[in-house]
Amino acid sequence: MRLTTRGRYAVTALLDLALQTSQQDSAVSLSDIAKRQSISISYLEQLFSKLRKRGLVTSIRGAAGGYHLAKPLHEIDVMSIISAVDESVNAMQCEGRGDCQGGAMCLTHDLWCALSNHIEQYLKNITLAQLLDIESVQSVSLRQHLSSTQEFSLKDINTITLSTSEANPA
Repeated sequence: MRLTTRGRYAVTALLDLALQTSQQDSAVSLSDIAKRQSISISYLEQLFSKLRKRGLVTSIRGAAGGYHLAKPLHEIDVMSIISAVDESVNAMQCEGRGDCQGGAMCLTHDLWCALSNHIEQYLKNITLAQLLDIESVQSVSLRQHLSSTQEFSLKDINTITLSTSEANPA
């Protein structure tokens, strides 16, 4: 079993959206999420299309557009996010069919089946609200916010310096 980037990025993006929503009332743009989480905008567009179809996010068009969570934080569990983007946490080679070994069940079928069920139940019991309460999530969010603010400030300083030197050529 392997959770691909699709599932990981979907959870990361929704957690970022939850963090931003808790700090502001306006919609959150995918470009802002993309910058903070280093995920391409086109990939986020694909993910958010699926998340919107599953009723996890709502979108607003226009200049002040972006996304909001469609449900309260305590109603969105990690497994719902992973499932919404067509991911699976199935550890079974046969995907539960029982035809793992030449059409018949293998020796370890029940082990992998139990593991898959355990992982799924674990992820169903973790909500975005619970993830927001984790201290490391808060500290990483602060670091990302400061980093994006600092990057913005450096761009402003470079623009001001360039403008000043163009106005006063030596």
